[in-house]
Amino acid sequence: MTKFTDLNLNAKVLKAIEEAGYESPTPIQAGAIPPALEGRDVLGIAQTGTGKTASFTLPMLSLLARGRARARMPRSLVLCPTRELAAQVAENFDTYSKHLKLTKALLIGGVSFKEQDKLIDKGVDVLIATPGRLLDHFERGKLILSDVKVMVVDEADRMLDMGFIPDIERIFGLTPFTRQTLFFSATMAPEIERITNTFLSNPERIEVARQATTSENITQCVVMFKASRKDREATEKRKLLRLLIDAEGEKCTNAIIFCNRKMDVDTVAKSLKKYGYDAAPIHGDLDQSQRTKTLEGFRNGELRFLIASDVAARGLDVPSVSHVFNFDVPSHAEDYVHRIGRTGRAGRDGKAIMICVPRDEKNFEDVERLVQKEIPRLENPLQADVAVAEEATAEAPAKTDDKPKRTRSRSRKSDAPRAEKTAVEKPAEDKQPQAEAPKDPPRPEAQPAPQQDERKAQRGGGSNDRTPRGRGRNDKRGGNDNRVVGLGDHTPDFIGLSFRERI
Repeated sequence: MTKFTDLNLNAKVLKAIEEAGYESPTPIQAGAIPPALEGRDVLGIAQTGTGKTASFTLPMLSLLARGRARARMPRSLVLCPTRELAAQVAENFDTYSKHLKLTKALLIGGVSFKEQDKLIDKGVDVLIATPGRLLDHFERGKLILSDVKVMVVDEADRMLDMGFIPDIERIFGLTPFTRQTLFFSATMAPEIERITNTFLSNPERIEVARQATTSENITQCVVMFKASRKDREATEKRKLLRLLIDAEGEKCTNAIIFCNRKMDVDTVAKSLKKYGYDAAPIHGDLDQSQRTKTLEGFRNGELRFLIASDVAARGLDVPSVSHVFNFDVPSHAEDYVHRIGRTGRAGRDGKAIMICVPRDEKNFEDVERLVQKEIPRLENPLQADVAVAEEATAEAPAKTDDKPKRTRSRSRKSDAPRAEKTAVEKPAEDKQPQAEAPKDPPRPEAQPAPQQDERKAQRGGGSNDRTPRGRGRNDKRGGNDNRVVGLGDHTPDFIGLSFRERI
């Protein structure tokens, strides 16, 4: 069996490894460290939780043991997709470099630029950063990348998912062509392969596991869940989650619960707290100080349930996580591998339980296709409770008198409108002979005043030539009455004047 002492690492690095309690490297470490020490480019493909961080940390420290950094010109660069992963990589450097006089700087969002600028101005040997914050410092003229000798891209496939590939390509262009590149990823998407072909020179490819495989010591299962009503789906789904947690009992010492949306992260955390579970959320919209505090509490065992978005799916190294609950089926099948990789780490056993609703069945099929096996179905405890309730209802004595009474009452109600309709129709029949009765004698036509006839004659019309506007000749109000409705004899004289004659 290969040991760290067989890998030609720096003596001070080996001492730090021994003090950390490690003797034998993992397969990815045993395959990546020797070519990295030789100065070759490395392309490492391994599932999460296999020790990829130490695969580039240990050879970098051995290569940087000699030399000194200049102001604003780091000697090495490590790019990470999330703040949490960058902070974890920084912790690894602190662990393995405690006997070396090397400096580092962590450039992540949510932290003041001023403190980061102070570290860069002094000169750092190792610069650990997220792509966005790194480019912010570069554009402000605080950073020069022309002296980078070793560049590491960690969790490259997550970079692709988060849209960092254009930034990565730009950063590659800012570093020297002669740099050494260490590229690590859990999966190899076509876009990732294109970048490796473009920016890596004859890399040593180390693939210690089939792409997108899950650890064998993780027990996987899924609950196919369908709500009783669409508007109750969210409530019943949260209840199902609580039943699944309770079913695990003492085996579930702590767990990470993954949701697809940040809003659901907050909702699930609030719901669990309401029912007495020790839970807290973590996602990208929270302040960095709050995210760090929550993560530390979970690592120290002070927090039992960590409800997280995919920001926590990559790189979180908490060896004692017993369970992972996928409250939602991940939109990208590769994320499933990374999510459940938070449990079953360092040789421990773990369990991953997923809840699948009907609209997520297509994504679930993609997950099974990716891992190339059928995930066992788990009985829905919520349906079992419903079945018990239905049995109790069926055993209760039925009230036989109610049904006939309701039937008779409905028949009476249905007959009532018919009686009312008949009563209404009868007067209509009686009205027919009344229509044949003689009408009132027509009113005598009003004789227009002489002045009015004169004026109307000038306009070319008589008093009875026109029908009132908006009313027919056989109007109900007056039959054939053609009287002009208007001001009548009180019409002012100026209204009848002809303006054309004056013009």
